Amino acid sequence: MKKYILATIVALGLVATSCDSYLDINENPNSPAENNLDPSLLFPGAELAFCNSYGDYLRITGGYFAQYYCQFFGTSNYLDYSQFSQSATRSSTTYTNLCVRVLNNMNTAANLAEQSEEWGTYLACKVFKAATYQIFVDCYSSCPYSEGMDLNNLTPKYDDGQEVYEGILAELDDALSKANNSDAVCTNYLFSGERASVWIKLANALKLRILMRMSNAVNVQSQLASLIAEDNFPTEDVCWEGIWTNASGQANPFYQEEFATYFGSNQQNVALNLALMKTMEECMDAREEAFFNKNDNGNYWGGVSGTNFTTSSTYKSGYFCRPNMAYNSPVYFITRAEVEFFLAEYYARYGSASEAEAHYKAAVEASFESAGLAASQAESVLAAYPFSVSDYKRVIGIQKWVAMSGTNPFEGYCELRRLKYPTFGSATGDQIYNVLTGAYDESVLQAGNLYTPISYLNLLGANKVLQRWPYPSSSQSTNSNTPNFTNYDDPIFWAE
Repeated sequence: MKKYILATIVALGLVATSCDSYLDINENPNSPAENNLDPSLLFPGAELAFCNSYGDYLRITGGYFAQYYCQFFGTSNYLDYSQFSQSATRSSTTYTNLCVRVLNNMNTAANLAEQSEEWGTYLACKVFKAATYQIFVDCYSSCPYSEGMDLNNLTPKYDDGQEVYEGILAELDDALSKANNSDAVCTNYLFSGERASVWIKLANALKLRILMRMSNAVNVQSQLASLIAEDNFPTEDVCWEGIWTNASGQANPFYQEEFATYFGSNQQNVALNLALMKTMEECMDAREEAFFNKNDNGNYWGGVSGTNFTTSSTYKSGYFCRPNMAYNSPVYFITRAEVEFFLAEYYARYGSASEAEAHYKAAVEASFESAGLAASQAESVLAAYPFSVSDYKRVIGIQKWVAMSGTNPFEGYCELRRLKYPTFGSATGDQIYNVLTGAYDESVLQAGNLYTPISYLNLLGANKVLQRWPYPSSSQSTNSNTPNFTNYDDPIFWAE
């Protein structure tokens, strides 16, 4: 079995790298004892490896590329992201982690569960496999899928994104057809002690995300209609919470990266972006206080993409606001708000205006509740952005963008590319902030708009969101079938 695992890693065209181990799993899931190998040994470590990447690296990159975040004063760790730039090297470790520690181990656990007909566990494994491949498509457009687990193929082909999406949908459907509500699920952190009923709801929500994301490119209306008619989605946010402690390797991964001093560093990088601040303050959005902390002067203020303000004598370390994070903050997988926004869009496109408006209202209110606020506090936002079927993409797009800034920035970045809202306004970053004089004029930026960063990736161009990432260097160096990178402005198939 160890040979099987190693061969799979090589088949994916990857080089294994070290990664923090979360919550001190008893055994290394990448090298379990052969006579003790079972899903409960493999699943928890693979699950938390997914959570680590999803809740940290993908949150950070999505946050910068969606203009939720800007680079904090004086530091430069993510200045390239702030300039809408992504390199093959920067995403390589996360890609490797997701392949080696998530896909490899979840696939092995799924095979073991299938052999013993543990269909609840089988479904849970397929959920994480589908979610990981969804991420790969949403970042890179294509990835090894059909040959990715072929032990005899060391250079698997890259499959087109639509083919990968269709493949993971088929795998989810197969797993859902086998699982029953009462089936047991192996040891896990997301739904500890729960039966398969909650995993069925999660799988349905993931299917909804995948189908809605591909719906502009492929006719999936009948599949959506069947799924929505079943109406079996999560009624609460699906997130990892209640499992974190304030210790190295055991805290919320984004908190540990950006706020903790466990590793002897207190460098700060991530700050509130002016684009998000302006949009939230336009309608007195109480979520701003839930998602971000005030600055040293007791105010909310956002910085500008494309600079780290090092030439300024005014904008020091306490000027801009930081995300409101704690060691035990949840890591969100899928929220009720995300599901409701998808339902609102579905009914706006295919159903009734009244249903669409009801789900839109429910989505905004659910976002407030996720932030620990009352649903009634959403009234000012709903008044500023009333639902309109004729304008549903803009209204849903902007409010979905705001809602996901505090829960799942990566998915917010994906939906920004798909719905194409918010759009770029007439203001540019260098009009907002002059790096030579320190002049700052936030009034030129209109609420609900993005702007071109002060410095930006020339190969992408002005007034454009980064559409796809270069293929990771860990794949390029080992898999000769890694495609040539096309263009940073070339959309993923679902955003064309």
